Amino acid sequence: MTATRIDGKAFAEKVREEVAVGVKALKASHGVTPGLAVVLVGEDPASQVYVRNKVRQTEACGMQSFHHVLDTTTSRDSLLSIIESLNADPEVHGILVQLPLPDHLDSRDVIEAIDPAKDVDGFHTSNVGELWTGGEPFIPCTPIGCLRLLKSVEPNIAGKNAVVIGRSNIVGRPMAALLLNESATVTIAHSKTKDLPAVCRQADILVAAVGRPQMVKADWIKPGAVVLDVGINRIETEDGKGKLVGDVDFDDASTVASAITPVPGGPGPMTIACLLANTLEAAKRSVS
Repeated sequence: MTATRIDGKAFAEKVREEVAVGVKALKASHGVTPGLAVVLVGEDPASQVYVRNKVRQTEACGMQSFHHVLDTTTSRDSLLSIIESLNADPEVHGILVQLPLPDHLDSRDVIEAIDPAKDVDGFHTSNVGELWTGGEPFIPCTPIGCLRLLKSVEPNIAGKNAVVIGRSNIVGRPMAALLLNESATVTIAHSKTKDLPAVCRQADILVAAVGRPQMVKADWIKPGAVVLDVGINRIETEDGKGKLVGDVDFDDASTVASAITPVPGGPGPMTIACLLANTLEAAKRSVS
């Protein structure tokens, strides 16, 4: 068996095209241009690259982009003051504070300061609660991106056994909630799970989101399972340049799985695309 490669890059391009059409329609019908504000605190190189990509893609879809870059020593009060002003700004429909934050800032404290109606990252407890109780929240972008990729190859996942490796608030837990809302039977596995490979082998759908390079091997995977690899890890190579790999050993797993996401080019590109989709939805709700 050779697994189907789920092309997140191509799928993300389709999502961005849909968003651009939606933005144009909202401008025509209500005179409203969706606006996304991104707040970056500090000089983390990975965050800087990610934010630049967000700004570029936001503008490419016809949205307004508001970009706030703050010094690493920015105080809690200063950051919360900026968030308060963005909450009140009618041209801003989505607010994203780039994580991780410097150690002196409490990310939960900051996220809770964002108006839930503008929380396009889906991290506010109001949106988290809505997700787990079957409401209509803003859903964290990486998990909803994963679900869209999954349903492109497995439209009906009701009754399927799903295993999510990882229990973070950003990916693992919301991913489990999404799968549960689709009537899958869900197991959340983590570092304390006993006989993790055996648990994974029960999965029709396996989601890896732990940050351990190439941890999941072919013998962890049920033949014919769909594998979604959320991990992004840099490993050393003989030429010294290094390369990005996921939490799944892609070549090994591809001999067993029916479909699999690559790294890079899997859920990663979908994250920003779904952020833009959430921002468009926030703008639509603001005029409904």
